[in-house]
Amino acid sequence: MTEQFLTKQECHFTWLDLTNPTVAELQAVADQYRLPDALVHDCLEPTHLPKFEATNGLNFVILRVLVVPENSQADTIQELSTKIAVFYAADYLITVHRRPHPVLSELKNVARAPGQECTTPAEVAIHLVRYTLSSYLQPAHVLTKELDDYEAEIFLKREGPNALQGMYFLKRKASAAKQLLLLTRDILTKLRRQTATDAADNTLLQDTQDLQTKVETLYQQLDGAATNLMNLYLSLSSQRTNEAMRVLTVFSAFFLPLTFIAGVYGMNFEYMPELAWKLGYPGAMAAMVLISVGIYSWFKRKGWI
Repeated sequence: MTEQFLTKQECHFTWLDLTNPTVAELQAVADQYRLPDALVHDCLEPTHLPKFEATNGLNFVILRVLVVPENSQADTIQELSTKIAVFYAADYLITVHRRPHPVLSELKNVARAPGQECTTPAEVAIHLVRYTLSSYLQPAHVLTKELDDYEAEIFLKREGPNALQGMYFLKRKASAAKQLLLLTRDILTKLRRQTATDAADNTLLQDTQDLQTKVETLYQQLDGAATNLMNLYLSLSSQRTNEAMRVLTVFSAFFLPLTFIAGVYGMNFEYMPELAWKLGYPGAMAAMVLISVGIYSWFKRKGWI
């Protein structure tokens, strides 16, 4: 769907918004505004990462807005985010996206109001970057809460069978978001170079960069904490396995010599002299007790039990 958000009569620039356009619709707009084919191809690619490109007075920005995935095990960039492509020059702005974004209508109304921000396409682009960054805040808080729950489960020894899998997908989400934020930081850097002479844009950009730093720090901490918690979980699991193996080893050490004695005297040879001893059975039992006491004393002295 193609919608004319703003005209030059309403504002200082034209704003054309395309929601889930077909290839033919996008190509028609590209022909009208003489958009380069390479940028149109990038716009159509659903998995394209954030980028900023400027050529011959035309600026092209791809942003990835974080969304709540339908599947809790979603961990790819396409599943976790949706794309907004922005073409803008001095006198026009074109936004292309598949999902509806209410912020676009809000920015349209702000641009119509006299004396407000969003008086240029560049300012709208900066506001869209800010909106993109804001979409990462709530998911970060949700992931932090999930990580705290996993940590409590591990230390209270109440973790379920899928705890490790859940932490893996949490780390994957945090890592994917961190990658997108690093690329968005490059977009802000290039936008700052373009608006270095505009004080209003600089203030808006500074606020946006502060938000980007905050969100990126959140996901860096999440990624590091998830990695550390997974390593801790594996270490504790290995420790519990070692404890079980130690118990089994202790039992084996006790019963191995006893089994040996029982095996020797369980052989039905006719000419075994010990079989005729009156004290053979008590002697064998006494030997077993002495061996068990000796093994216990040795293990105790070594600190193994």
